[in-house]
Parts: sequence; structure tokens; C-alpha cells
Amino acid sequence: MTRVTIESAELRLLELPLKFRFETSFGVQTKRTILLLTLRGGGMEGYGEGVMERLPSYREEVVPGAEYLVREVFLPKVLGQSFANPAQLEAALAPFRGNRMAKAIVEMAFWDLWARCLGVPLQSLLGGTRERVPVGVSLGIQPSIETTVDVVERHIAQQYKRIKLKIKPGWDVEPVRAVREAFPDLTMTVDANSAYSLSDARTFAQLDELGLDYIEQPLAYDDLHDHAKLQSLIRTPLCLDESILSAQDARKALTTDAGRVLNVKPARCGGLTESVRIHAVAQSFGVPLWMGGMLEAGVGRAHNIHVASLPGFTKPGDVSSASRYWEHDIVHEALEADQGEMPVPAGAGTGVTLNHDVLKRVTVRSEDFRPS
Repeated sequence: MTRVTIESAELRLLELPLKFRFETSFGVQTKRTILLLTLRGGGMEGYGEGVMERLPSYREEVVPGAEYLVREVFLPKVLGQSFANPAQLEAALAPFRGNRMAKAIVEMAFWDLWARCLGVPLQSLLGGTRERVPVGVSLGIQPSIETTVDVVERHIAQQYKRIKLKIKPGWDVEPVRAVREAFPDLTMTVDANSAYSLSDARTFAQLDELGLDYIEQPLAYDDLHDHAKLQSLIRTPLCLDESILSAQDARKALTTDAGRVLNVKPARCGGLTESVRIHAVAQSFGVPLWMGGMLEAGVGRAHNIHVASLPGFTKPGDVSSASRYWEHDIVHEALEADQGEMPVPAGAGTGVTLNHDVLKRVTVRSEDFRPS
């Protein structure tokens, strides 16, 4: 049995500018604030990336709180310790409730470190079976319907296998109808990011007529009951995102028919271990999965691609080309889709290496840690 000792760590706070303005029902983003963790042991490094935001819009966790927990609580629990596998590290952090995104930074970095120490690709430890994964694209709210149709057309030309449109009250049926009329055979979905309530059932009845593959997270992030009610009123499958933090959440949602598709974001769910559990639950229900995205840089994107190689991820995921988002990524490897598919990075662990020249430019602060 190979045990890996976490000998030291480095925590960086990054500010990475986006190449475009990205608007959702939460608001507008022009940059990402990212916590990047490096764990070292056995002559190797493993990397984990945080996806929480500065404000509690997507979920409750925020960058300042996660940075405190990783620095003051989680790292002291694992530094200098040896773990035979990531499940043992997960157990070391289990006494602390919630804060799954913060825990995921440490857990995912250890998965990467463990796989590199074993000399095997991350996907082979997770149960991944594919060398390439199908890719869709998520498009933010545009200034006009005409611009929306133009942007969709450009991404169809790039051969993405699914187009997702962000919607919000007042920007939903008409732009979606315009895209459907322009591209009758397009595989299209919409994402509401919890912006609606059951009183908007008429809107969803109209969307129900537009041939969508699914409607993502239309109602409150913590309300499976109302999602189940809405699902009973429309034919289009509902997809749950913010509502699913664990395999238990997935089981409850699928048992009550609150959704018929699941979006998995490993960093939302506490890391890769819980993502594999969610995959098992979904397969037992015969429900399709797809890999979500949180505007990850190269480290988080590489983790997501490896998880998306598991057999239950049958719908195109939000792991589109990194060059869509970043002028310069924080990893050397080009994570680029080809004909609507993303190759799984080759090599041990996630298969990516940090670009320290870029990191120097985008690092706000960094700190090194060793066992007390």
C-alpha cells in the first residue's frame, strides 16, 4: 500500500481576467478570484483549485472564508500526515460541517498528488473509461436577441455538441425561441441559476414547447420540493446543479423526481470522492450526468475533464476550450476542444503543470506551510 505524506503546501490567491463579459442571473463577471493550493510529498506536487466566489451568490461559500479555513483549519489537520488514499484525507476533514468547496481544494489537490506518486492518470483511479469527452458551451446573457443568435452561430461553427443559454426573468422565452427558429436541430439547454419560482410556471410551459434537452436549476437552490412540483407540470427534464452537494442530495432528488438530469461539479460537492459517489447513485437510477463548470482555470478544468471520462457522463459538459476564457492560462498544457470533444490530459495525476510565469502576474498573495 502506497501512503503519501503531505510534507508542505502553498496557498495562492489569484485574480485572473476573463476575455469577455460573462452575465448570468447572478450578475456580471469580468474576472475570477481563485484559490490555488499546491500539496507536496514524495517528490511530487498536486494541485487543487477553489471555485467559490467573493460574494455568496451561487452558494453560501465565499473566497475569504474558504481561504481562512484552508489556511487555519484544514491544512493543520493534514500537514505532516500520511494517507493511504483520498478517502482517508476526506475522513480527516469530515468533523467540520459543510464548506464543501473549501474542503474540495484540499481533497482534489491530494487526489492529484496521490495519482502522481502512483504514476498513473487520475481518470484510471476514478474509473474513467474514455480518452475524449463530449463538450458543450455555456453562453452568458447577451445585449440583444440578434447578438445571441450570432454568438450561438459562432459556437455551432466550432462544433460544440450542445449550446446552453443563461436566462433570467425578462430574458428567457424570446431569445430561446429566436435561437430555436434559427437552428431547428440544435441541442440546446437553458440555465436559470435559481432565478425563478413556481409562480413562473407559465414561463416554463412556454419553454417546454421549444425542444430543450433540459432546463437547469430553475428554482431555489435549497428547494427540491418545488422542483418536483414543476417537473410534474412540464415534459422537459429538469437538471439540478446548485441543489446537489452530495450523493444523499442526489438520491433524494431522484427519488422524488425533482430532476431527471444531474450536473456534477466536483468542487461544489466536496471533491472527487463524493463526485464518484454521485455518479454511482445516478447510474443506479439510470439518470444521465454531465460535467458542469465554474469558469475554472487550468487546474480545475483538468480535474473536471478526468471526472467527465466516467461512463455515466453521457451528456456534453461545460469543459469547453480554456482559450475561450483566458488570454493566458495558469497551466502549460493547452486544454482545447477538438470537433466537440475534449481530450483527457495525458500523464500522471491531472496531467497539467503550473505556468509560473503566468502565476507571478496574477498572484495577489501566496503563503507556504509546513507541519508545526
